[in-house]
Amino acid sequence: MYIFELAKILFNQRSALNKWYSQELGKLEYPIYSSYDIRDSGFKIAPVDANIYPAGFNNISPDDLDLASASFDRYIEIHFGKVERILLVTEEHTANKFYWNNVISLKAILEKSGRKVLIAFPQTSMAPITVESASYGPVEIIGADFSSKAIKDFHPDIVLSNNDFSLNLENWAAQVHLPITPPRELGWYRRKKSEYFKHYNEIAKIFSEIAGVDPLRFQVKTQVFEDFDIQSDQSQEELALHVDQMLKEIKADYERLNILQVPKIFIKNNSGTYGLAVTQVNSGDEVRQWTYKSRKKMKAAKGGRQVNELILQEGIQSRIHFGGASAEPVIYMAGCKAIGSFLRFHLERGDNESLNAPGSSFHSLGLKQASFDFEYPFDETPYAWATRLGVLALGLEAKAMDVHFKNFRKQACDLSISSNS
Repeated sequence: MYIFELAKILFNQRSALNKWYSQELGKLEYPIYSSYDIRDSGFKIAPVDANIYPAGFNNISPDDLDLASASFDRYIEIHFGKVERILLVTEEHTANKFYWNNVISLKAILEKSGRKVLIAFPQTSMAPITVESASYGPVEIIGADFSSKAIKDFHPDIVLSNNDFSLNLENWAAQVHLPITPPRELGWYRRKKSEYFKHYNEIAKIFSEIAGVDPLRFQVKTQVFEDFDIQSDQSQEELALHVDQMLKEIKADYERLNILQVPKIFIKNNSGTYGLAVTQVNSGDEVRQWTYKSRKKMKAAKGGRQVNELILQEGIQSRIHFGGASAEPVIYMAGCKAIGSFLRFHLERGDNESLNAPGSSFHSLGLKQASFDFEYPFDETPYAWATRLGVLALGLEAKAMDVHFKNFRKQACDLSISSNS
């Protein structure tokens, strides 16, 4: 299986790769945290989705909590200086008990280094409420109104957002004068998956040239389909033609690498999250034959927003299995450091299908175990490099979007905190 040969090549080139990576990231502003859905087919490995506002910190292994806390501490210290109090602004999923497990876990990780954390909704006026988590009991939430006594008494140094800003929340943000990290302007109200993958594929090409491998081993072929109208037969036909052309291109790539796998494509909302408005196709005819149910699936995204722009993305088969089910690693980063991993698996979906769907389950996976059957520690595996390239791509995406991280101090990536110990 080529992936093991690839791991050896990257290990032998680690000094040059680490130097290049640290220097390139030092030129950019990049998020305090991020997560990546990794697909490893055996001949190709890549992050097929990148989340700037991850919501699964409760799935991080207890073995990695010290590493996670130390990595957050180091990122904050390097890039923002003295920060003692953090206002953690969350999603407003009052009924999603598992989301609150995530919030409580994130709060505990941040407080492990001695900081204080206050949880709030991004609202200018709200009476305190109590919500229930799935496993950790009740959580009290206040409104993040900076004129309120509660916020003034807490006196936060920074705002950490776990809200993905599918809505722009401009009125709330106007009264926030502290740094918000990750910045609101990277939210889904304006961010596009296609921009991320454009930068990711460009940086994966440079990385592969330094390593001496074919860029296709790390890249994910993508294409934007604009002005999508689910009600228009003409729009549907144009989409089908794009699918057929892209499948033809992927097949040519596979043939060049002597890969026998049949290419597939995922069609996704170009500005979306939570696995909404995602479908898989094997041909343009499948698009032409979409049923009412298929059309409805592609109609709306989070918050009821209409889907009017799509991304066509090469489907990467997963070689990973857990409990007899197809699985994919999800890797969490604090800055440029991997801090935890878990497996997403789905008993009713195959190796070529999206696993980020209703019915998926999660298995906590310490970074020592996340090396799988590679002979190298996690930080030296293709998984680590796929996520590091993801962070670099996010930094380039933010730069291209002209998004600035208020009070952020640029510095080369600190790789001294190791996840290999």
